[in-house]
Amino acid sequence: MRPPFRAVALLATTAVLLAGCGSGDDWSQPRPTPSALGTLGPGFVDTAATPAPEATITPKPGSWADVHPSKDYRVVLLTAGTDAPTKALVTAVRSWADDEHLDLRTVVVGDPHEAVAGISKAIGMNADLIVTAGNDLIDPLALVTPNHLDERFLVVGAELAEPTHNVTAVDWEGASFRGEGLGMSSTYDAGSFTAERCAAAIRAGVAAVLNGLTGIVVWL
Repeated sequence: MRPPFRAVALLATTAVLLAGCGSGDDWSQPRPTPSALGTLGPGFVDTAATPAPEATITPKPGSWADVHPSKDYRVVLLTAGTDAPTKALVTAVRSWADDEHLDLRTVVVGDPHEAVAGISKAIGMNADLIVTAGNDLIDPLALVTPNHLDERFLVVGAELAEPTHNVTAVDWEGASFRGEGLGMSSTYDAGSFTAERCAAAIRAGVAAVLNGLTGIVVWL
């Protein structure tokens, strides 16, 4: 039986590294809620209706290309693991943030057993979006995210089995890990985490979140 989130967060000794880049603005200061710059192209969603919770959409390639965050968009990259897929995702997220001139801040979880405390650290940073990379975070995210419904999460390269409306995932065949209880998908392929695929994942996922398409899986 898993201990309550509050107890885990208080007891865990977090081995996280915090790094920042960009303007160094004080994120504690209030400002208007950022909005999307640009619009989704035809084919991002099949219909004009909002996808149902936990639905999977398959956007037309490039239909997210014209959507960008405003420059004051606050993003935390939460990452765990040193495997090649995780490194590829981290590189893609950082490259995207550089291209968009964002103040990206990073929380690195060094020990998988301390992932809950790492997630709590990220939540406390007042980000507009927490982007996660690394399969070691999936089970802890499933535990934590239902307790923080006002915080938006974007999982790239994996997904939660039963996400709440604040958790969006970007996945593809070869990258469909959903937690230890379900095991690794038979189609899992570390080689599918190419630079191009990972770059598309962060851009498509952010485009979905900025347009209010959350709690779903974006399938590439």
